[in-house]
Amino acid sequence: MAPLRVRFAPSPTGYLHVGGARTALFNWLLARRHGGTFVLRIEDTDMERSSEAMVQGILDGMRWLGMTWDEGPDVGGPHAPYFQSQRLDRYRAAAAQLVASGHAYYDYRTAAPRVKTSDGEDVPESFGPKSYDETSVTLRADEVATREAAGMPRAVRFRVPTEGRTTFVDAVHGEIGFDNSSLEDFVVLRSDGYPTYHLSVVVDDMDMRITQVIRGDDHISNTPKQVLLYEALGVPVPGFAHVPLILGADKKRLSKRHGATSVMEYSTQGIVPEAMVNFLALLGWSPGDDQELFSADDLVERFDLEGISGGNAVFNPDKLEWMNNQHIMQLPDDVLIAHVRPWLERAELWRTGFEGEQRVWLTRALALLRPRAKRLGDIPEGLGPLMRPVAFDAAAAAKHLPPEMSEPLDALAARLADLAPFDPTTIEQAVRGTAEARGVKAGAFMQAVRVSLTGRTVSPGLFETIELLGRDESLARIRGGARQAQSS
Repeated sequence: MAPLRVRFAPSPTGYLHVGGARTALFNWLLARRHGGTFVLRIEDTDMERSSEAMVQGILDGMRWLGMTWDEGPDVGGPHAPYFQSQRLDRYRAAAAQLVASGHAYYDYRTAAPRVKTSDGEDVPESFGPKSYDETSVTLRADEVATREAAGMPRAVRFRVPTEGRTTFVDAVHGEIGFDNSSLEDFVVLRSDGYPTYHLSVVVDDMDMRITQVIRGDDHISNTPKQVLLYEALGVPVPGFAHVPLILGADKKRLSKRHGATSVMEYSTQGIVPEAMVNFLALLGWSPGDDQELFSADDLVERFDLEGISGGNAVFNPDKLEWMNNQHIMQLPDDVLIAHVRPWLERAELWRTGFEGEQRVWLTRALALLRPRAKRLGDIPEGLGPLMRPVAFDAAAAAKHLPPEMSEPLDALAARLADLAPFDPTTIEQAVRGTAEARGVKAGAFMQAVRVSLTGRTVSPGLFETIELLGRDESLARIRGGARQAQSS
């Protein structure tokens, strides 16, 4: 068997969206599991809608997800170029080969009104399946030569067999077949010299030795035409695996109305790439058991085409947020710090010392903040009150720091001043003991201490927070809470 070669071939008419990223991931996982080659190819023949910014957005999205490619932009490879706009002569040569072999013919009917077919192809209005215009299909060689000499505009149209069926075996859906009588003669090269999708994708996959094509279910209807092209060009037909579409909660195809659909938008929303990869992998694929949390290495080890479902997948943002929290809790300290650093910098919380001796303190703080962090932005939100001077929330102070809390807070500060050891267990005993000695309900007192420490009613574990802040800082904040209570 030929070595496994797969590809992801996005069109740079938009950024890397969720559906494309999932398709890329399935290809990448299969290649990595079997030691194959993952090719990235840019289908940029739509010159009006393609742009360098969109290309860069796709590359950035791939890199953010950790999907490196073996051949393609910025990497090169033996089958370059990997941009379709740089391969136009190759497509024209393939179209000429099809005409020469009798598998295609010139279509000079440019004056007829044009309409769109179901797969988006631009065709003459009068041209339907097998309703051929004899002046295009059966022109004699001398008539073709006359038209060519006159420079008449013409497209190149593939000649679909009038009988029989075109079939292929799909790794997800099994054998799929189409009656040739249901397929129209389709354009492979437009009159402007640009290829249609059918020709360019087949020529590219042929030249780049692609052995397995993994793509969305919406391409099933395109496949019989492409199988016919492979056969006409005399090359082996690759394997196919058409994966389910991704739907929103309303069971309609995922779109911008469902929220962010570009993977880099999820990056800006505080989703870590490890969680996004995990989430995307489970959109239409199952490991065969109840495991839900995977690292990229785990997915490489477990992924196979047999686990792909034939049914559409539903994008559940709540599940993504849950999974993000699970990964935030499990990430190694250095990885999480690298992910959260831009967020801390924007919040003006990053300190030069975090790269030195204060890194231990930051690591301890993150350990407290991880369980509550659904997104990366939750970390500076929780870290800010621990690093900045206390700014009391007016409602929190009014409710939890009444005048009668001033004396108990001062008493706690005095008790903590010489507490040993200064750890969460002994700190908890001191807090509860002070509340009991002063006749204050423990829950109410702990909220007063929390507001004194952070200015808020919500924080990481109270006793762990006191330990993290340290004795001196904690005493200063608790005494500040006592003064706030006394002045209220």
